[in-house]
Amino acid sequence: MPHLGLVTVVVRDYDEAIAFYRDVIGFQLLEDTRIDAEKRWVVVAPPGARETAVLLARAMTGEQEARVGDQTGGRVGWFLNTEAFDRDYERMRAAGVVFEEQPRREPYGTVAVFRDLYGNRWDLIELNRTDAPQSADGGT
Repeated sequence: MPHLGLVTVVVRDYDEAIAFYRDVIGFQLLEDTRIDAEKRWVVVAPPGARETAVLLARAMTGEQEARVGDQTGGRVGWFLNTEAFDRDYERMRAAGVVFEEQPRREPYGTVAVFRDLYGNRWDLIELNRTDAPQSADGGT
C-alpha cells in the first residue's frame, strides 16, 4: 500500500534548519547527504516516525526564497502529533519554540499552533484517544 514518505519544507539554510528541527523541536536527523556543491539531501523526522519524514530543501531561486516561511499562505501546514501534549509543549517552549496561543481543548484533542524558525505554522496536537473496541460479546 502506498504511503506518504516525505514532505518538503523550503528553508533558507540547511545547517540552521537542521539545528532548529533537531535541537529545538526534537526531531532526529535521518540523512544529510551532499548532492553537489550547493545541494544536500537533508531528512528529519520525529523520533519513532515510521513513514513520513520532512525533507529540508534549501531555496535555490528567488521564487523559492519568497516562499520560505509562508509555504501555505498563512495556514497551518504541518501537524506534529504527540501522545504527551503537556510534556512536549513545555519541552518545546523551554527550547525556544514560539507558540501563537495557549493550548486549547477541541473536540478532536488538545492543540496549540507554533511557528518554525521561518514562520511556517504547525499544530502540536494530541488527538483524543478512542475507547477500546468492544469484543463480539459486548464486553471490553
